Order: sequence, then structure tokens, then C-alpha cells
Amino acid sequence: MGSGSTLTDVRRIAGIVLAVLLIGGVVAAVVAGRETEDKGTATKTVRGVIGSEKAEFFADPEVVKALAAEGYTVKTETSGSWAMEGLDLKGYDFAFPSSKAPADELAAKYDVREPLPRPFYSPLVVVTHKRAAKVLQLNGLASLDQSRGVLDMAAYLKAAEGERTWQDLKGAEKHGELSGLLYISSTDPTTSNSGALYLAAASNVANKGRVVASEKELTDTAPLMHDLISVQGAQQTSTDAAFRDFVSGVGNPLVLVYESQVASLLAQGQSVDDLVVLYPDTTVHSDHTVVPVTDEGRALGELLGADPELRKLAAKHGFRPQGAATEFTAATAKHTTYLMQKLTVRQAPVPTSEVLHEMARRARGQ
Repeated sequence: MGSGSTLTDVRRIAGIVLAVLLIGGVVAAVVAGRETEDKGTATKTVRGVIGSEKAEFFADPEVVKALAAEGYTVKTETSGSWAMEGLDLKGYDFAFPSSKAPADELAAKYDVREPLPRPFYSPLVVVTHKRAAKVLQLNGLASLDQSRGVLDMAAYLKAAEGERTWQDLKGAEKHGELSGLLYISSTDPTTSNSGALYLAAASNVANKGRVVASEKELTDTAPLMHDLISVQGAQQTSTDAAFRDFVSGVGNPLVLVYESQVASLLAQGQSVDDLVVLYPDTTVHSDHTVVPVTDEGRALGELLGADPELRKLAAKHGFRPQGAATEFTAATAKHTTYLMQKLTVRQAPVPTSEVLHEMARRARGQ
């Protein structure tokens, strides 16, 4: 073998080494590219229990996309807001009841630090049809402005306490569907947030505009609260089911729901025959409150209230984002014949969760 052969061998080996390095470099580049790509599209999966009225919001493809853009995949299960207290939240990142009272209970149970994120809210309203609304107006129980109005809660409670029927009201005789006792259908106050908040508003009016706080005030208002609930018989456990029944034309002429459900329906281009939305002149806001069990749950809750796209999408689903009302105003601009963009009715304070629980139990005869 000569020196030329040795040189050839060296060149061959160098070529192999260079090829290996080049291949390694390409592989490294591909891996790095994949890692960069994964980092840009990867999402953290967070799990939560939510009130049923928020199910459509979290299932909306636009919401899913907006959350993914911020690094989140959200998996949810539904539950009545007050029923969440009995759930084991191990393995979940957050609970998302429909108001502050059940949220405070959960926060205390799981030692969650305050403040709790409250990204949006919705007032309670009563949905009905034009014929029923006009009868209420004729009898001084409501005032109307096109397809929305204001329900006089004091007058309504007086009628409920006196067990008035639709037949007792002037003008009802013209409408065969208006018969039986006059009452508002609500959800079960022992398990559902809207049903409990209905009692909070009604008891405030019955207690001369003061929040019920003492045993005496509980006792004094209990008979009327029992009348409001017992007349209904079996109650729905969620406003989602109650609103679906109303939209399909089933059930009582007056149904308590969240404004967000009506606003969302209208935003989707759907309509209800002769729909009228009545805002109780004393109402309560349902502050949808996140109870973060983990850091990821808290970050998600804060994102829902701060991210402009998510605020816009919340308004699309009928919720009123906290703070400036610009998103809700824009989302409901075409539906002001049904909805109050600026609330002009009285917002009553809500009793403590302990008082509200006891009020609900007594109202249900438990």
C-alpha cells in the first residue's frame, strides 16, 4: 500500500464523518423545528365543573380556538351550582358556579385564596309571551316597552301571597292558556343557583328592601318563600332545561331564566313567538365566579375576564363582561326591543350562603 491509498482512506473516512455530521445536523434541525412547533401549538389541559348555562360558551368552536391560542384546552362537566358543594373536586382545576355565594362555599371548603376571578355576570329575568305580559300590565303588575318590560315585584308578591289566579286578572278571560295560579316557574333553590337567587330577590322585597340576615327575618319571610316554591310542584334542576321548555312552548306562562340565555338565543338569529322579557324591578346579578383549585385554574379564570377576544365571545353568548359594557352593547345592538343594554332596575344584595341555604330549605319544606 502506498501513501496515495492512505490518503484515499483518510478522505473516505472524512467524507463519512462529514456525512454523519450533516445528517445529524439535519436531524437536529428537524427535532428543533418540531420542538419549536410543539411549543407554539401545545396547550395545557384544564378540567372544570361548570353551571349548565355556560356549556354552550365552552363548546363554541370560536371559544375553543381563542383558548387554544392562549395555550389552553378546557374540558368541562356540568352541575347545578349549589350541588357543586357536594362534589369531590380532586383532579379538577376549577369549579365555575353561577354566583358568588356557592363559589364562596367552595373556596372555603378547598382553602382557595381570595379574590376569586369573576369574568362575567347576568341578571335574572322573567320570560313570557305578549298576551300574558299585557294582562300583567293591565293589572298593574308590569310595565311594557315593546317586547321588554319591568315586573313590579312588590305587586307580584302580593298577588302570590293572596293566591291570585290568572282568572282573577282583568283581560285574562280572552286567553284560554292563562289559567290556574299566578306564579313564576323557577329552578330548585336547594341545588340551582337561579332558584336560590330568586328567593334572594323576593325575600329582599318582602323584608322591606333589606337583605335577610337574622333568624327573625328568615322566619318572617319563610311563609311567602314557601308559597313561591310549593305552588310549582316538581322543579327543574337547571335553567338550561327550564329555558328549553319555554322555547318549545311547554309549561308555565312565566319562567325565571338568565338574561344571558335570551341574549344568546337572539344572537344566534333564533326567535320565540311573541317573546317578552321582563326585568324584575328588584333583581340580583348572577356573578359567574371561578373557584380555582389549581394555579392553572386561576390563570384560566383571570384570562376569561381579561382577554379581549374571550370577553367579546362571552358577550356573544349573552354574558355581561365585568367592567366596561362595550362588548355587551355591541353584541346586543340589534336586540334592544327585548334587552336592556343599561340596567335600570335595582340590584339587591344577596344573603350569605348560610342564610340562603336555610331559606331554600324552608322554602322547599325541608
